[in-house]
Amino acid sequence: MFQDISLEELLQKHKEGHTFIDVRSPKEFMESTIPGSKNIPVFTNEERAEIGTIYKQISPEAARERGLKIFSQKLPQFIAEFKKINTPMTVFCWRGGMRSKTAATVLDLMGIHANRLSGGIRSYRQWVVRELEKGDFPPELYVLNGYTGSGKTILLKKLADAGYPIIDLEEMAGHRGSIFGQIGLEPSNQKKFDSLLVEEIHRFHEKPFIFIEGESKRIGKVVLPEFFNEKKEKGVQFFIHLPIEERIKNILADYEPWKYPEKFVEAFQYIKKRIHIPIAKQIEQALQDGDFQAVTYLLLTSYYDPRYEYSISHHSMGEQIMIEATNVDDAFEQLLSYLSNIN
Repeated sequence: MFQDISLEELLQKHKEGHTFIDVRSPKEFMESTIPGSKNIPVFTNEERAEIGTIYKQISPEAARERGLKIFSQKLPQFIAEFKKINTPMTVFCWRGGMRSKTAATVLDLMGIHANRLSGGIRSYRQWVVRELEKGDFPPELYVLNGYTGSGKTILLKKLADAGYPIIDLEEMAGHRGSIFGQIGLEPSNQKKFDSLLVEEIHRFHEKPFIFIEGESKRIGKVVLPEFFNEKKEKGVQFFIHLPIEERIKNILADYEPWKYPEKFVEAFQYIKKRIHIPIAKQIEQALQDGDFQAVTYLLLTSYYDPRYEYSISHHSMGEQIMIEATNVDDAFEQLLSYLSNIN
């Protein structure tokens, strides 16, 4: 017989090579789950919608009967997915209800042991909210600032490869933080972002410092918790200065606008009215010609750089360290030099 476990027990198992399986529909899984979980759904998105309609329009009993018929037809495939997992496992659904109970019961009948999370992912979400409300985060934040294209994300990855703790807020948000920032990415919603942030906060809780990018409070569809944003403002501020040619090169390598030309044209319409008309026309022409180097230069000099200068002039910040570099590699070496001097 399967065993129900509490969220506290589950979080402890997170550290012990344990597999979490979300048996909700793919759509629910994409919206929010426990980080690191695997999705083996009892029902597809369409099947869940059908059963929900039957539940509301006919009866709960009719919905259960339809659900049983659908699930019984896919049992061999469902079991086969679980047989691929060679670690202890825990299944969960939204509230620890029928879907996770059905999954755990069927697995038990087939000789596959799986725990079930009591309270489902709802209990996990409540825990995430409580953790964010605590605002308990002792490490100091080292914040990488700079004009658009200064290679801040590249520097974060280099620092991570060198063994330094980093939190990549843009990666967790699924957004680069600009009007074009969602292109080619899958934006996160607030629930997903909160879960990932709490995960990282716990992972680095005992570190003396953590590197992040100097993001605004809102990144795409998500908003930083107030305590984290305040901690960011008071952190050590590194300002990376690169030649504009290097910044353009970094932007083009990151965004690859030639892959999504129509999306860049569409996104530009949102900021067009904020740019001097003759420059806006030049940008539109360059977009039409596929001259993304010219587009990037014009956007930086006429829109992003002035906005950035205005933003930093209206914010009080902690200690500030300027890094004048020829390229990202040079900036990275200067960061390492700074770190070696404080250790």
